[in-house]
Amino acid sequence: MSDLHSITDNSKSFAPITEFAKNANVTPEKYKELCEKANTNYADFWGELAYNNITWNKNFNSVLNESEAPFYKWFEDGELNVSYNCIDRHLNTQPNKVAIIFESDDGVVTTVTYRELYIKVCKFANGLKLLGVKKSDRVVIYMPHSIEAIVAMLSCARIGAIHSVVFGGFSAKSLADRIMDADAKYLVTVNGYMRGGKKFKVKDEVDNAIKLLPSNQLNNVIVQNRIDESCSMQIHRDEWWDDVIKNVSDICTPEFVASEHPLFILYTSGSTGKPKGVQHSSAGYLLGAILTMQWVFDYKTSDIFWCTADIGWITGHTYVCYGPMAVGATQVIFEGVPTYPNASRFWQIIEKHKVSVFYTAPTAIRALIKLGADLPNQSDLSSLRLLGTVGEPINPQAWRWYYETIGKSRCPIVDTWWQTETGCNMLAPLPGVTALKPGSCTFPIPGIFAGIVDENGHNVGLGGSGSLVIKKPFPSQFRTVWGDNERFKSAYFPVEIANSKYYLAGDSAHLDADGYFWVLGRLDDILKVSGHRLDTMEIESALASHPSIAEAAVVGKPHDIKGESVFAFVVCKNGKSPTPDTVESLKTELRNWVGNEIGAIAKPDDIRFGDNLPKTRSGKIMRRLLRNIARGEAITQDISTLENPSSIEQLQRE
Repeated sequence: MSDLHSITDNSKSFAPITEFAKNANVTPEKYKELCEKANTNYADFWGELAYNNITWNKNFNSVLNESEAPFYKWFEDGELNVSYNCIDRHLNTQPNKVAIIFESDDGVVTTVTYRELYIKVCKFANGLKLLGVKKSDRVVIYMPHSIEAIVAMLSCARIGAIHSVVFGGFSAKSLADRIMDADAKYLVTVNGYMRGGKKFKVKDEVDNAIKLLPSNQLNNVIVQNRIDESCSMQIHRDEWWDDVIKNVSDICTPEFVASEHPLFILYTSGSTGKPKGVQHSSAGYLLGAILTMQWVFDYKTSDIFWCTADIGWITGHTYVCYGPMAVGATQVIFEGVPTYPNASRFWQIIEKHKVSVFYTAPTAIRALIKLGADLPNQSDLSSLRLLGTVGEPINPQAWRWYYETIGKSRCPIVDTWWQTETGCNMLAPLPGVTALKPGSCTFPIPGIFAGIVDENGHNVGLGGSGSLVIKKPFPSQFRTVWGDNERFKSAYFPVEIANSKYYLAGDSAHLDADGYFWVLGRLDDILKVSGHRLDTMEIESALASHPSIAEAAVVGKPHDIKGESVFAFVVCKNGKSPTPDTVESLKTELRNWVGNEIGAIAKPDDIRFGDNLPKTRSGKIMRRLLRNIARGEAITQDISTLENPSSIEQLQRE
């Protein structure tokens, strides 16, 4: 991969902000100490952190067992309860501290203290037990973003059940597939919810999913009455949430489990298109969530933390549920969308709730730039002290807008790289230590030994590009693909990469002259044009840097001569697509722009304009659909998770 172009922008770096660095949890001295400990004695490094940051029912003696690599075991003879670590241990010190500030789609705000959250979790956990839910049973949670969704997750953890949250926007078939794969006997859902001013009848979708299941698959479906909407309820199977918690005790003794006990299964798309169940442990995952809250997000007890991700995704698991709760934070949970009732909603929420740490996706940032780059100036954002990005590489232009307009050039940006499989941040700046480069996730956090290797598993040098790997096992790493150990080994620890010793992330990356990591995108998003390897992210970044363009997505299209050609889908700023009279001149201008930014080989052969790109409700661009469009193929896959299905029809037009 040595001929991969990089998207690095080395013209300027941003030193740690002096005032911020003075009070940072990790200072340069502390950072040096952490790195030296990790390098000197890896097991002791992690063992000490686990002992000091997790409340154990039974202390561990063994830190890391590598005897069945890559099925590593961490702290395996210890016992804990994750729900206890997220709630109970705060009750003596801050029972009346607000745990969650929930803002609904219509702006109604509800707050819950740690004591109130404890009672809600205990009652629902007891209700689950009365229905027959036992340790290791799988419980599927199909709910929108809400306090009750967090309660359901923590209740499962409290009794040792394994939860599998399915994103609330998934279709009936997707839900049914996940229920069957996990062999879940219990489902927790809602009758419906409001989002962006629209009503979604969730129970109807659940009933459609159940029709696809074996008749004896589910024992119970628990339905929260979220909106004033009737729904079908099957006797003996369907139970209202309020009935489940009626007349039950508000004390539930936690089920202490082994460190390696599965906490949850989270389904994610694989390269084959078949969802795979990523299974995380209890102790190792929790430790990663706690440490990154402290190190990367520099958590302070006075913070109001807001991660905008849905709980249906790993970011919502780690930085909405488990991370903030485990450190005793106050956090914001928002039900709606950033553009309803107007494009100032995010900025208004920050002002209203005095948010100090804000973590969102580059896709959301770019969309909000397009809808009103000056709108944030109408809100008081002075409470912010730290910004973060997650989910994909951020182009330097969007980074600078985020830094200057939202953070007023006084808030560090933690650009984080990690995956569903890693459980928590792996590469990210430590805001009191790291000089920032727009678009770079900088360096591995202490204890994570990342590298970039070529096709044979050999390290690339400074200035080189290749496959991103993690060279040592780490506690928050997922343990297996649920029900498919062979898939786990072959996909993530292939024998051709360091004889199965390295975790293969599946992302391409570049190491610049200063040793900074730049994640370029998925390896399967690499285009080969006339023998040259080009990364889609690089071309997208070049297009998005044009003054007229807000967002771009690039895919490959088969070409008889080149092998592949570059096909670009672009959205203009302020939604002003070119007129028929100007479209060809703008295409020519964009091709020349890319040629100047990268080289003639990267010029798009095809450019198509649209008002929006097809995205899931979490903001992820559906590139598979764009490939279908570029190749003129029929779209046969499920598009029910799209936020804007009309974008497909528009982009299909010539």
